[in-house]
Amino acid sequence: MTGELLILGVTLSLDNFRTAIVLGALRLTWRHAAQVALVFGFWDMAAPLVGILGGDYFAQTIGSTADSVGAVVLGAYGLYLLVEASRTPPPEELDQRWALFGLPLPLSVDNVVAGTSLGLLGFSPWLAPPLFGAITALMTFVGLAIGRAAARLIRIRSDLLTGVALIIMAILLGLGLGE
Repeated sequence: MTGELLILGVTLSLDNFRTAIVLGALRLTWRHAAQVALVFGFWDMAAPLVGILGGDYFAQTIGSTADSVGAVVLGAYGLYLLVEASRTPPPEELDQRWALFGLPLPLSVDNVVAGTSLGLLGFSPWLAPPLFGAITALMTFVGLAIGRAAARLIRIRSDLLTGVALIIMAILLGLGLGE
C-alpha cells in the first residue's frame, strides 16, 4: 500500500517538477525556492484531501477540466513574462507572487481526482495527502535547482526563457502531448 502511494505521489508531482524546472530559470533565491516548493507541496497535499473528503462529486465536476485549467494558467503566466520582458529592462529580482499563488493551485486540480479515487478505495486522509505534499515539495525544490543550473548555461534573459518555456509547456499540455 505504501509503495503504491509513493509511486502515485511521484507521478502526481511530475507536473509540478516540470514547471519547477522552467521556473528555476528565474534564478530564485534559495529562500524563495523553498517557499515555492512548500506552497506547491501544500496544494498537492490539500487537493487530494479535498478529493478524499469530497468524493465523487469533485471527480465528475473537475476531472474533465483539470488538464485544461493547468495548461491555460501556465500559458497565461508565460505570456505575462514575455510581455513584461518586452516592456522592461532585465529585472534584478522577479516578482514571485505568480510562482507562489498563481501556479500551484491549477497544477494541483488533477490531484483532487486522484484523492477522490483514493477515498473511494478507502485510503486514509491522514496518510496520502501529507505524503503527496512532501513528495511534491521535494520534487519542486529539485526541479527549481535543475532549472537554475540550466539557466546558467543558456545565456538569455531568465524571464524571457521562462516565458517561452511555459508557453511551450501549455501548448503541449493543451494538445495532450505533455502528459
